[in-house]
Amino acid sequence: MITAYLLRSLDRKVSIAIIALFVIALLVPLLNMAIPADSAFHLPTYLVSLFGKYLCYALLALSLDLVWGFCGILSLGHGAFFALGGYAMGMYLMRQIGARGVYGDPVLPDFMVFLNYKALPWFWHGFDMFWFAMAMVLLVPGALAFVFGWFAFRSRVNGVYLSIITQAMTYALLLAFFRNDMGFGGNNGLTDFKDILGFSVQADGTRAALFAASAIFLALGLFIASAIVRSKAGKVMVGVRDAESRVRFLGYRVENYKLFTFVVSAMMAGVAGALYVPQVGIINPGEFAPANSIEVVIWTAVGGRATLIGPIIGAILVNGGKTIFTGLFPAFWLFALGGLFVAVTLFLPKGIVGTIAARFSKRPGPDAKDRMEHSEEAEAGIDGISEEPAR
Repeated sequence: MITAYLLRSLDRKVSIAIIALFVIALLVPLLNMAIPADSAFHLPTYLVSLFGKYLCYALLALSLDLVWGFCGILSLGHGAFFALGGYAMGMYLMRQIGARGVYGDPVLPDFMVFLNYKALPWFWHGFDMFWFAMAMVLLVPGALAFVFGWFAFRSRVNGVYLSIITQAMTYALLLAFFRNDMGFGGNNGLTDFKDILGFSVQADGTRAALFAASAIFLALGLFIASAIVRSKAGKVMVGVRDAESRVRFLGYRVENYKLFTFVVSAMMAGVAGALYVPQVGIINPGEFAPANSIEVVIWTAVGGRATLIGPIIGAILVNGGKTIFTGLFPAFWLFALGGLFVAVTLFLPKGIVGTIAARFSKRPGPDAKDRMEHSEEAEAGIDGISEEPAR
């Protein structure tokens, strides 16, 4: 029964994407670790970390597509959930430094010693344990999304007003985390990480393992999103997106469906942030910047909203282009990004994947042609019967 449900939760495109992600999770570390450095097929470690960062962005874009593409909630604050998950992971990594810090304090991180903290703040306790930190990666973004969504959705805040409020929430967190007395490192954030689960974060093997974990969690996120979308609740979500008043008239508690989707999406974004931090080596309040959340919307729109696969492709393509263009034309990257968004809006309103899917759906395949011929024969038969005189 469970196996049948799992199979029904996946369509062909999602199944192929999940298999491809598992293949990538094995292939990229293999090219990095098993292939000699002088071989043309060797993948340098810096590219492994770079590709891992792209996969984290892809998981973030997928989380946004779940609420925007299928529930009609345009969140401009998903960067906040991403950053909170990143801070939870960063706090764990800071606790692993111990006496190896600049000031040699076995308990207090370096920035706390510099700011004359006398004891570890209460909200830092427990982050020396990996399982506790991972629980916070899910619970903190999920709790914020639950509290925010509870008040917003039950107040029936919709459309652009909801988008503005989510962006205001992100900006408020940005200002709060910039303060030194918040206990999160102020504007410098958390950095200088040493170990994760006892392994050096700088080691090639750890980098390869983090990439594999990013690919696996992206596949898991894609599976969860597909299961939600293809369930009965997913059909109600689409109805809320297209005609919320009608769904409410039919007796559904619309705010409950919105709240569920928003919380699950926030948790996915938190996991993306947690995987992102050890690969880039830093987390600071800049991750809360509203511009980051707007970029996620661009990735989703470029790839194709409400396609699940599209946001993943959009995040990888846009960030890959960003890496190339910021190296070649650093002064013009923002203009290129804005031009890309305008071009997609004008010429590819359904995004890359959405446009391709729409074109293929308009081409009748051999099965469709056979069905058309059979339907024409049936119509001819019905006309012939109707023309016979009544007896």
